[in-house]
Amino acid sequence: MILLTEDIPLIILAFIWIIGAILQDLKRREVDNLWNFSLIAFALAYRLAISIHLNNYSFFINGVLGFLIFLALGNLFYYSRLFAGGDAKLLIALGTILPLSYNWTINIKIFTAFILFFLIGGAIYVLIWAIILTIIHFSNFKKELKKQIKSYKKIIYMFITLSIILTLILLIFQQYILITIPITIILFPILLIFAKTVEESCMIKSTPPNKITLGDWLYKDIKIKNKTIKANWEGINEKQLQLIKKHCKKNILIKQGIPFTPGFLIGLILMLVFI
Repeated sequence: MILLTEDIPLIILAFIWIIGAILQDLKRREVDNLWNFSLIAFALAYRLAISIHLNNYSFFINGVLGFLIFLALGNLFYYSRLFAGGDAKLLIALGTILPLSYNWTINIKIFTAFILFFLIGGAIYVLIWAIILTIIHFSNFKKELKKQIKSYKKIIYMFITLSIILTLILLIFQQYILITIPITIILFPILLIFAKTVEESCMIKSTPPNKITLGDWLYKDIKIKNKTIKANWEGINEKQLQLIKKHCKKNILIKQGIPFTPGFLIGLILMLVFI
């Protein structure tokens, strides 16, 4: 895509903040709120300065509208449990960057392309990361795989049966082009079992209480001083963290996610190349 002169500093900001987020995510499995929020502040301040200089506030208003649109998207992805909190906040911050045109038809195309490239590229990246984890922890993975196959045996049989029936129907009616549908149905339990096996065998870490940080995911509920801290999607909050650090003496099992921030970099690069 052809960038306007005033858009170039925004793209540079996006690359700097995404790379910074990736470094934090790889090192600590979290991205600081301050880092994400500062991108919003810098991007909107820059847009406002340019708008004042041009005596045209569309450039600033576009950034605010982009922020609001991505605020909705970020919350949608977070509450649907597709994103963790840091990922959702980085997406929201990028909303101030991505309205790169004064034409909102073009902006909608940019938004759509970024989200698609980000999700597809991110999914491929996560799959590669997961495969690498299985190679590193192959012994544990193999043992856990047997457990998961046994656990999901009924689901596997159900999907295989459904796939066979659908395939026969499509062959009878000569709808060969739709054969991809039963193939996709078969892939669902395979991917589910693979993801669950990777999680259980490669991504559970025994962590000392003093190494636990805000937002970490508990592998299972823990009891401290007659209080139960539940394992949930939101992760450990400030009050729970203080309780753990003060009273817990044993290591705690923490579930680590695959750092997803590189997907943002993939999405941004592909969007700039193909739009």
